[in-house]
Amino acid sequence: MGFIDDAKETAETAGRKAKDAFEDTKDRIGDKVDEVKADAEVKKAEAERDSVKTRNEVKENIRDA
Repeated sequence: MGFIDDAKETAETAGRKAKDAFEDTKDRIGDKVDEVKADAEVKKAEAERDSVKTRNEVKENIRDA
């Protein structure tokens, strides 16, 4: 019975390690997705800021003319 018990324990350990590796990979992918989304939001905000700045400059030039 010792051999069977050892094999069962080894299989359970391998299963746990595989599950842990899957969870780690899933978390890393989720973190990367969050990072990409945050970068996109920053770029969008910067583009909007630049647009508003340009629009305000045009308005100011029209007022001065």
